[in-house]
Amino acid sequence: MVNPDALEGEDTTSDSFRDAALHDAVNGLRERKPISSASVAFYPWQRNTLLIALLITVLCLVFFLQPTLIALTVMCTVGYVWTMADRLLLFTRGLDASSIVTISDERALALTDDELPTYTILVPAYDEPAVVGDLIAAMRAIDYPAEKLQVLLLLEADDTITIEAAEKAGVDKVVSILKVPAADPRTKPKACNYGLHFSTGEIITIYDAEDSPDPLQLRRVVATFADLPPNTACVQAKLAFHNGNQNLLTAWFTADYALWFNFILPGLMRSNSPIPLGGTSNHLRREVLDEIGAWDPFNVTEDADLGVRIAESGYRTAVLNSTTLEEANSDTINWIRQRSRWYKGYLQTWLVHMRRPVELWRGLGPVGFLRFTLLMAGTPVVATLNMVFWLVSLGWILGQPGVIQEVFPAYVYFPALASLVFGNAAVLYMNLVACRETRNANLLIACLTAPLYWVLMSIAAIKGTYQLIRNPSYWEKTFHGLSG
Repeated sequence: MVNPDALEGEDTTSDSFRDAALHDAVNGLRERKPISSASVAFYPWQRNTLLIALLITVLCLVFFLQPTLIALTVMCTVGYVWTMADRLLLFTRGLDASSIVTISDERALALTDDELPTYTILVPAYDEPAVVGDLIAAMRAIDYPAEKLQVLLLLEADDTITIEAAEKAGVDKVVSILKVPAADPRTKPKACNYGLHFSTGEIITIYDAEDSPDPLQLRRVVATFADLPPNTACVQAKLAFHNGNQNLLTAWFTADYALWFNFILPGLMRSNSPIPLGGTSNHLRREVLDEIGAWDPFNVTEDADLGVRIAESGYRTAVLNSTTLEEANSDTINWIRQRSRWYKGYLQTWLVHMRRPVELWRGLGPVGFLRFTLLMAGTPVVATLNMVFWLVSLGWILGQPGVIQEVFPAYVYFPALASLVFGNAAVLYMNLVACRETRNANLLIACLTAPLYWVLMSIAAIKGTYQLIRNPSYWEKTFHGLSG
């Protein structure tokens, strides 16, 4: 997406440079490689295929109601089993300690200044006056030579309250404010693309406004890149929460992250599958970013999309045993806003990359292609379908209507029951193991009550799917500073 040659030699303080940087931040990817841009949610053939499939399903329901419902139930059951089996496989692989890269403090501190490359940290933030002071303090706590470190606070030009709070907290030659001109879409990836034009580092990383990274994380990343093959393009650090005990919602969220970043992502690292990056603490080689097109400003999970493009281009992502602490959402409405955006972005990413399925199959391989579909499309679809089957189960418990009995003959009922019992038990087991292995034993109640958390996930998935149709590139703001 970024085209350094086009702006090379220009004064970065000039209006012409800033105008060109903004234009490229918004339009670069869709102008140079429109098929990779989420600026159009559905290509015509995708929209038509979905509409035809929906029409055929409706006609079958009208004329062949019972056989159609049975067939749909069988398809959903197969999807559930397939998804859960793959998740268990990834979890098992992630249990192996060698699945995650570990760099000791001694090794990280032993790196001399000459061995350390230049580094740029991009910190996009909007309407974050409450946390920007802590953010600047966390950036200054990072152990890295000041002459090789650049921290750009990417603040919207019209976000005066955050700009004033940042200036009050104090900026300097290392931590500086870069005002992002107002332009649609108002998204985090657009801000990062703009900041990339002003970055000087050989390695680029992103932190969110509420982040508090391991002070040695940048040094550990440098050592990781040195140890791994040259086709390693990205190092993803782990994310965890500092307020996991604030309430039941933050406890659920913390258990969720403990499983994802400590076991599922490391399990993916041991395969040839794409790794959906976290929205923060992913450390990227600048030359690869330039090659594959940086971030898509129209994709609301630009991190997951970038992870797929990294894998599709023949590069790999490593997972590093270094933790960045964040603030878990403690407000239910705020959490649903955030999670629905993630689900919508996963579907966006799947639709974008499935515009060229044959090329994607060749780039990822059969296993990577299928796992990409399970992760990007399967995650929100399964969460949405959960609500349907919960309502069916509730209907059966309350009244045992005959139509439900007809839809679940013995050859459908027993596999579906097995999927329900063993699938839910497997997820609870994985959560318990993840919390134990990450020394979060105080999350026992959260693990055992996780089905209530799944209800929230289902609501968020339904909302995200609806928004994909109505407003695909709308970025719902997640508010921080709620932990007190």
